[in-house]
Amino acid sequence: MATATRRLKHWGWGYEDQQPPRDQVEGIARAVTDRLGFEVDEIEEPVPLEAVELPESRLKPPKELAAMFSAERYDRIAHSLGKAYRDVVRGFRGEYTSPPDLVAYPESAEDVDAILNFCDDEKAAAIPYGGGTSVVGGVEPRMREEYPAVVTIDLRQMDRVLEVDAISKAARIQAGATGPRLEEQLREHGLTLRHFPQSFEYSTLGGWIATRAGGHFATLYTHIDDLVESVRAVTLDGDWESRRLPGSGAGPSPDRMLVGSEGILGVIVDAWVQVRERPNEKVSAAVAFDDFAAGAEAVREISQAGLYPSNCRLLDPVESEISSAGPPGKAMLVLGFESAHHPVEDAMTLAIDAAAAHGGEPAEVKLTSVEPPGPEARRKAPAPSAQGDDPVNAWRHAFLYAPYMRDSLVACGVLSDTFETAITWDRFPDFHAEVMETAQRAVAEASGGEAAGRGAPRISCRFTHVYPDGPAPYYTVLAPARRGDEVAQWDEIKAAVSETVIDAGGTITHHHAVGRDHRPWYDRQRPDPFADALRAAKRELDPNGVLNPGVLIDP
Repeated sequence: MATATRRLKHWGWGYEDQQPPRDQVEGIARAVTDRLGFEVDEIEEPVPLEAVELPESRLKPPKELAAMFSAERYDRIAHSLGKAYRDVVRGFRGEYTSPPDLVAYPESAEDVDAILNFCDDEKAAAIPYGGGTSVVGGVEPRMREEYPAVVTIDLRQMDRVLEVDAISKAARIQAGATGPRLEEQLREHGLTLRHFPQSFEYSTLGGWIATRAGGHFATLYTHIDDLVESVRAVTLDGDWESRRLPGSGAGPSPDRMLVGSEGILGVIVDAWVQVRERPNEKVSAAVAFDDFAAGAEAVREISQAGLYPSNCRLLDPVESEISSAGPPGKAMLVLGFESAHHPVEDAMTLAIDAAAAHGGEPAEVKLTSVEPPGPEARRKAPAPSAQGDDPVNAWRHAFLYAPYMRDSLVACGVLSDTFETAITWDRFPDFHAEVMETAQRAVAEASGGEAAGRGAPRISCRFTHVYPDGPAPYYTVLAPARRGDEVAQWDEIKAAVSETVIDAGGTITHHHAVGRDHRPWYDRQRPDPFADALRAAKRELDPNGVLNPGVLIDP
């Protein structure tokens, strides 16, 4: 199976031609020292593809299906890991202990059905794969030792907008369409899905649905759930397709059972989703606060006022400083409103008034763009620092290019990862204090020894999404890495903060899915009878337990 000429990195974020040259990484190392105070003692180089040790494939496809499969070195390695910090570190060091034996590239639902049945006949684990941007171990073949073979099913060839209903404002789109690919096709109809997760460039519609992904809308339409009208999946027991309706009270929703199912019941092949006219009214503003708590109170009032800003990100002073978004020592609220039908300046005025009542100091309101980078920008390596002089643009730049920057931070010996959750407003102050205390203690303990003396760790928080009843806090950790032991270092930190998040009543994930990394805490969060019901559904649809084993439940 031939792969695209322009290839994604086998170990990090973006394309191979976006890997910054050595002199640019050296510039990033100097910036790390200047801005974060971390001493960079060495810049390491990633292990090249040809130097990776790879076990032989244990499975051959039947001749009639052979054209859909690849056992090529690049394909197997590139589908071995997701894109979490621990994945990038292992890929950087050439540690690929659990590659798939084959990678399948179906072009239709019928192809998916044939591949699934082949896997079932061979008792081979089958991992549905969209853009491979999972940060929770959702696509990693960790079950390799428990199955005679593992097949990754990459849906990238299924990337078309199949139908557009301009009257109802909906479109049927194949699951393998990436964000740019589906937006380019919808643009021809003057429409947009407007679901822009940070992974927008590489993640897919099917992946968004399977993981209940969060998009750019900070209020109202926060998750892909809010945009799904109908889902079609191929299971080992036949096609699963719900009736397309604007709403229904006919029992538990078949769509909602697939949304967030992470590939354990079937392979999502296409979906009807709500689309909209492209916005032409867009404004943005930044509001500074003396402290994060005052900003949180302002955000609570805005979220409960029914204004529904498209952007409502609150950055604590550390996050604001790192992203160059606001004045030193100030928390920063990034606000945005958009519409295709009516002016939005009045809504912005009301939101700013609410923020000012809590001590907020607004900057100038500006016309803005909330579009993702265009095709030309995506062909280039990202710039190492923010461009422009306004807080909103600085934050947006830092947000979009953080995943690219992380690759260089790994080379410089900097730990950079995140964890996120959601909690109700009444519990947020105590919850946030507990989480920050735990994170600071865990990072200090895990960053001792070899990393000691290279600079003080940074822990920051921002709200990615907000609801009338609570925020979704998103925490970032930056610390000197324990060279050669980065994965264990992060796992220690992640375990400590996850314990506190669950014990304090939060969710183990707001929009990053469960995967394999969150399983120990998800098992404590979900009701036991629900887990039993989900196991029963999986037994019915997947009696041999081949579909993405290890996520959500055990087979």
